[in-house]
Amino acid sequence: MVIEEEISISAPLPLVWQVFSGFENWDDWTSACQMCHYQEGSEMVSGACVSFVVKPFVFPVRVAPRITRCDPGREVVWEGGRLGIHAVHTWRFREEKGKTMLFSSERFSGPLLLLGRLISIHSRLHALTRELLMGIKAEAEARSRVLNTLPSAPRP
Repeated sequence: MVIEEEISISAPLPLVWQVFSGFENWDDWTSACQMCHYQEGSEMVSGACVSFVVKPFVFPVRVAPRITRCDPGREVVWEGGRLGIHAVHTWRFREEKGKTMLFSSERFSGPLLLLGRLISIHSRLHALTRELLMGIKAEAEARSRVLNTLPSAPRP
C-alpha cells in the first residue's frame, strides 16, 4: 500500500524545514500526530528515533520509527513497524517558483495489510497525511507572514 501527497507552501524552504524539523513542537499545530517526541536523539538526524501517536480509527497507535536518512531541507526517511505492518515514510522538500513543495510518500508492507484493506485503513491514513501536510503549510505560512511584517534591519 502506498500513500502519496504533495503540497505547495508559500514560505521559504528554510522556514518549512524549521517547522518540520521541530518535531517536538508538532503537537502545537497538528492533531494528525500527537505526543510527538524524540525517543532516541534530540534532533532530526539519521539514527534518531521519533515517537508519536496516530489515531487512524477509534484507538490510538503509538509508532516509533527510526530516521534512516536525513539530508536537512531536502529529504528525510524514517521507517518502523507496528502491529505486523512495516512502513517507510519519505519526505522530500524542494523550492519551486518562490514556494516550497513538500512531498510525502508512505509505503506499507506486511501480512496485516489485508485486514487493513478490509477496514479501509488506506483512506484514513491518507486523510491523516493530508491533515499533517496542511498543518505544516499553515504553521510555515503563519511564521512567514510574521517575519514579513517585522521591520527590516536598518541599512548601514
